[in-house]
Amino acid sequence: MPSDKFDVVVYGATGFTGQLVAEYLAARYSNEDKIKWAMAGRSLSKLAVVRDVIGAPKDTPLIEADAGDQNALRSLVAKTKLVLTTVGPYQLYGSDVVAACANAGTDYLDLCGEPAWMREMIDAHHATAQASGARIVFSCGFDSIPFELGVYFLQENAKKEFGATVPRVKGRVRKMKGTFSGGTAASLKATYAAASKNLSLVALLKNPFSLTPGFEGPKQPPGNKPQYDEDLETWSAPFVMATINTRNVHRSNFLMDFPYGKTFVYDEMMVAGPGEKGEATAKAIVGANAAMGSSSGPKPGEGPSKDERDSGFYDILFVGLSSDGRRIHASVLGDRDPGYGSTSKMIAECAVCLLRDAADVKGGVWTPGAAMGNRLIKRLTENAGLSFTIEKV
Repeated sequence: MPSDKFDVVVYGATGFTGQLVAEYLAARYSNEDKIKWAMAGRSLSKLAVVRDVIGAPKDTPLIEADAGDQNALRSLVAKTKLVLTTVGPYQLYGSDVVAACANAGTDYLDLCGEPAWMREMIDAHHATAQASGARIVFSCGFDSIPFELGVYFLQENAKKEFGATVPRVKGRVRKMKGTFSGGTAASLKATYAAASKNLSLVALLKNPFSLTPGFEGPKQPPGNKPQYDEDLETWSAPFVMATINTRNVHRSNFLMDFPYGKTFVYDEMMVAGPGEKGEATAKAIVGANAAMGSSSGPKPGEGPSKDERDSGFYDILFVGLSSDGRRIHASVLGDRDPGYGSTSKMIAECAVCLLRDAADVKGGVWTPGAAMGNRLIKRLTENAGLSFTIEKV
């Protein structure tokens, strides 16, 4: 018999990113290809305003739930197959939602880029989610889908071309236009604040294998200062999202039983260009990274205009190096700004993919790529403006 539960509840739909997710679902999945979805947040009146602004059907269900009200969260979770939450920083507002989903067997998706909190949730709820059947999937936006799936896509093609995966991959952001989200900046601030009060978090934040409990791989490149990349003949600069993306790539390898090998090495940098100009650009990027945690930039709930989102993009190169010196290059391109336009489409398609295409995925705490792999790549390519390409070396 058909379930009376919602397929998806967008929790945080009155926030900037949550509104974009709801708008995407209303436009893409309210007609022939329909899913049963609802909007949730702290205020019914604000939800109603958002519903009307985005042009969602008037009968779109609205659910009042505050992150601090555990009874309301349990009630919300009981009404749906999947909770898609944009309410961050997750270390401040996400723990009870994850617990409720894990206990109820309800799927959970977020945009988290907070590795210390993610490890806390893995330790606390992975076994519970395995028992209940809840699929808990973190980092379903720009951090870390293009990177995690980019490595996965490269390795799948390396198996075809070389007969095996490669032990070393470099992720290099070649071009990017658009801002990181205000939620990302808020998460960084919350993480720094938590680490200043609990020094044990510092070691966890520095550990590239912080999301692979019981497994420690080889030493990884630090990626914390400008460097000249001999393979690409260009200067590279530290990439601010590497701290979360590299952890998720290693967790994917861990969850899939190490198809990339137990000695796999992965790092991420931004391409700055050749020569003295490239070196100067790389140093300037370091300064820009340091400003991310400051008060400048968008606040949570704020973001760029539609024109700014639509004119944004990103272009990421992945360089795979085989043990015998052969190389394979893959790229991932996105057609909107990374922090908002592309992220909102990615997490929405993750939700639909998990529900419709990945019924075989068992409960536990997952990464998007380890859970959905090629099925998610197909959906993102067809619907979310991403492209995955093998490039000629």
